Amino acid sequence: MRKRFMAVFGFLFAAAMCLTAVHNAWALTPEQEIVDKARITAAKLLDDPDFGSLPSNLANAKAIIIIPSLIKGAFFFGGEGGTGVLLAKSPQGTWSYPAFYTLVGASFGLQIGAKAAEVILLIMNDGALKAVLKNQLKLGADASFAMGQIGAGVEGSTTTNVNADILAFASGEGLFAGISLQGAIINAREGYNEAYYGKGATPTTIILEQKNINPAADELRQVLLAH
Repeated sequence: MRKRFMAVFGFLFAAAMCLTAVHNAWALTPEQEIVDKARITAAKLLDDPDFGSLPSNLANAKAIIIIPSLIKGAFFFGGEGGTGVLLAKSPQGTWSYPAFYTLVGASFGLQIGAKAAEVILLIMNDGALKAVLKNQLKLGADASFAMGQIGAGVEGSTTTNVNADILAFASGEGLFAGISLQGAIINAREGYNEAYYGKGATPTTIILEQKNINPAADELRQVLLAH
């Protein structure tokens, strides 16, 4: 009886370990979740008629930063923050694998509550792209910046600054619909890059040198390629 019990227990334990392994294999990492959400955000905004100028500007852009969820919340003092990905376009029109970046900023005003917005930043020239890859970049200080378009539920605007280094497209609504990114800082997330690609991965090795590959990001690249 004891041997039978031990055999049954061993079988159940092995089955539990297999199920755990399968679950872990399919569980999304934080990095992959950001990539998947970035793909959804890109597809949504690029096909949204409220962002009619986004596809044409993307065609001329050198790179794109996609922030799937920019959180803005405060009581009097406000702040924005979110993690997203940067992809650059090759001369042949293909897109690099994504490097992970954060966008953080601060503001002041009578603000109560918290809202999330989806943000796309288009980097329009090589100088701005090199600045982002080299070090952190402050919008409006290290590179000229303009709101390209804001989506439904927000007071709409289209930039007249066609020579801006970076154009921003934001989708948000409600109390925190008015998004101000002036002075926000773009900074690489080194830990996320290494977690997604392996030790030593940096924005330079991912974007410029193209040494790092993760096929799990191919669907995101295909969304951009299709537009």
